[in-house]
Amino acid sequence: MKFNVELHSFDVELLEGDMVTRRSVLLGLGGVTAIAIGGGAAFAFTRTPTRALTPWQEPGTAADPRVRALEWAVLAPNPHNRQPWLVELVGEDQALVYCDLDRRLPMTDPFDRQITIGLGAFVELYSLGAQHDGFAVELLPFPEGAPASDARLDARPVAQLTLAERPMGFDPLFAEVLKRRTTKEPFTDRPVREPTIAGLGRATHHTTFAGTLEPAHVDRLKDLAWQGWLVEARTPRTWQESVDLIRIGRVEIEANPDGVDLGGPMFEALALAGLLTRETISEPGTMAYTTGLESYRDMMSSSRGFVWLTTPENSRAEQLAAGRDWLRVNLAATAVGLAVHPLSQALQEYEEMATLREAVHDALGATAPRTVQMLARVGYGPQVPPSPRWPARSRLIG
Repeated sequence: MKFNVELHSFDVELLEGDMVTRRSVLLGLGGVTAIAIGGGAAFAFTRTPTRALTPWQEPGTAADPRVRALEWAVLAPNPHNRQPWLVELVGEDQALVYCDLDRRLPMTDPFDRQITIGLGAFVELYSLGAQHDGFAVELLPFPEGAPASDARLDARPVAQLTLAERPMGFDPLFAEVLKRRTTKEPFTDRPVREPTIAGLGRATHHTTFAGTLEPAHVDRLKDLAWQGWLVEARTPRTWQESVDLIRIGRVEIEANPDGVDLGGPMFEALALAGLLTRETISEPGTMAYTTGLESYRDMMSSSRGFVWLTTPENSRAEQLAAGRDWLRVNLAATAVGLAVHPLSQALQEYEEMATLREAVHDALGATAPRTVQMLARVGYGPQVPPSPRWPARSRLIG
């Protein structure tokens, strides 16, 4: 059955990229890993990138309420974990949110649509953090004007956030913030129930939510998502963009706690053995490249259902709105123990993906100008660790 939750009134106020996963290079390499680790328990204990995970431990403790909200906001899901936000504090109650133009994904996200969605998730989590602290947030999207949807983001602010101290009702989704994860792993065989999917849609405010558990429809979306991943993996410039953002092991992750992290003793052992490098991942035919493809196919085949968000058109305000609702869907899924994994590849706007992007819109009944902003597989998965984050104060400018 397919569920649709139509928006009642579109509010113009209003990632984690996918590549190799923590399982990607382990299939077929376990024996080599065991030899490389060799039983060194001390080695394993020192491989956790503790410093890169500290933003998850004590958010919301700064003296300035805007920085307290920022400490929550930096935990938002975003494409390829690029964390593309910068914040300028203005006066005593305002914060301007900018895109860090050096953290965009020009090959796979040529018009910065996905980056804008990530900024929307950031804005929503900022608002939830402030609300938890007793503040309302007045949001003005693109206060100095917005770039066209077929252009790039520029140096103008993406959002103006103004705090007003007044009692706010508690949003129960906020309780899930520190537990939220993006699960890039195969899901279990446990079925997802129809009311569970419908419940996710009730968390959205600004977009149209839909989902499906219907087997033929799920199989069609599995295939389109897999084909999209193959296009990205087999297009040299788009694949290299992801490879360049891989951080292998604790030292690299703590030096740059963004991008695609491959941490833990197994990955470090594979790197020490020369089997896991950016070169072996990027080169078709290598074991690392091939097992990455096989692992992604495993993930696709385990999908129990799909959910997606659409907007009437594709304006910047709508993209920002989609990010706000995507954060809320993530938190609602966390509350019921459901895992979500965004599949952005077949929605990307570069030339080689055009046919598949049209096919996805057709499969989801999104006739132009209606735009599918987010597509994700859902199911029940294993517990996964949080993604590394830059500290909130490192995102302040001015």
